[in-house]
Amino acid sequence: MRKILIVGAGQSGLHLAHGLLNHGYDVTVITGQTSGEIRTGRPSITQLTYPTVLEYERELRLDFWSAQAPQVEKMKLHAFPSRSFEPLTVPGRFDGYTVSVDRRVKMADWLEYFEDCGGKVVIHGVTLSDIDYFSRMFDLVVVAVGHGELGALFDTDRDRFSGARRRTVAQAHIYDVAPDPGEDEAIGWAASSADAGNIWIMPVLTAQGPCHSLFVVNRQGGVMDDWPARLPPKEQWGRMQDLLRKYVPNYYERVAEAELVDDSSTLLSRFTPQVRKPVGVLPSGGRVLGISDVVITSDPFAGQGWNNSSRCAKSYLESILAHGDRPFDEAFMTEMFERFWEYGKDAEQWSEVIATFWEAEPAPHIQAVLEAATVYPEIGDRWMRGWDDPSDYHEWLYDPDGAWAYLDRVKQANGH
Repeated sequence: MRKILIVGAGQSGLHLAHGLLNHGYDVTVITGQTSGEIRTGRPSITQLTYPTVLEYERELRLDFWSAQAPQVEKMKLHAFPSRSFEPLTVPGRFDGYTVSVDRRVKMADWLEYFEDCGGKVVIHGVTLSDIDYFSRMFDLVVVAVGHGELGALFDTDRDRFSGARRRTVAQAHIYDVAPDPGEDEAIGWAASSADAGNIWIMPVLTAQGPCHSLFVVNRQGGVMDDWPARLPPKEQWGRMQDLLRKYVPNYYERVAEAELVDDSSTLLSRFTPQVRKPVGVLPSGGRVLGISDVVITSDPFAGQGWNNSSRCAKSYLESILAHGDRPFDEAFMTEMFERFWEYGKDAEQWSEVIATFWEAEPAPHIQAVLEAATVYPEIGDRWMRGWDDPSDYHEWLYDPDGAWAYLDRVKQANGH
């Protein structure tokens, strides 16, 4: 039985761990936190589980929350060219539904279930020397921790395309969000503002039950990047409301009376998304494989965090199963990542589109698609389904000729 070590208990690491365990591998997960410590820790950036990834989780019997979590079938996108213009509103539906579950709930449940199913869990902080030692005991070591000295094992890959921009994220979990009149309570809102960055209001399931996550993503140094260090949660929430009132008043109206879920409901984070090389070299010369966020971190507003994580884990699982008893050498590790990169590069291109949307006036064909989406529901629906699988955007959004041809087909189908 082949022995595999996974360092880190996040979305990708635990997804892969469960998949390998189901296929008879001897799998150990090492993490610095117990499930109890994960549950009571600070929040992470809100992530979305799209319909395709939900199916992946169901295949592994990991979809524990869909019956309790708000089922988001529809989103409204708001494009704000400037505070002086009314936003362009584009509704769109997923092919199925999307859920968002607080990472603290999801990862704690998955970690406990992994151990219940016979997986081995080691609670211990891991250093580079630890990994060097473990590499001699396991057939494969997968690193799912992208920070500190473990993250430093993986060099930035400057030869690959990346939609990386330095970002600041401010987030709050809140109760009593005002409804969107005439819409289901579980509708999601997402705004892209030329002045203020990107804003989400998303239904989410936390340990306290369903609520909403409001998060703001802005470039570092932008108008939404005004956050003193060690800002108390209530002061951060008040500042977030003030910024929304100033720059995106229709979003402020929905959260004007909202309150924090508890004293652990806020997050402030600054980071730079990046693409790294997938294989890390240990001091002894051993090799380890990076997964998901370790090798690809994308712009948070692109909504590809857990999409990348789960698709990478599934791709790695399929590669490992197909590899049989052959050695997990560097060539194979690189091949595993290249297989996943066929999806990952599309996610990065979508991140680039989002990150640069207001750096110049949007191209005429993209403006035309957005305007048409306010008239033809199938266009808004296709835009939304692209969040699930960004590769579809190549056919009808990125290429001007493809976009104009698509718009002509839609108009003709609707008798225009």
